[in-house]
Amino acid sequence: MAENTSGGGGNAGLAFIVGGLLVVVAVIAWFVFGRGGGMGEAKDVNVDVNLPEVSAPATPGN
Repeated sequence: MAENTSGGGGNAGLAFIVGGLLVVVAVIAWFVFGRGGGMGEAKDVNVDVNLPEVSAPATPGN
């Protein structure tokens, strides 16, 4: 009986997927923790917008 010696392809694919997920998690962690994502000081933003008053044109009829 002949043995199948061409195994290991599935493990290499799985290792590639797990490695890719690890890189994605590391990049997300760097953005969140390394650059202070979401943990900064509160900023007071006060925006005042003054728009001119617009009136509707007169309608003919009644």
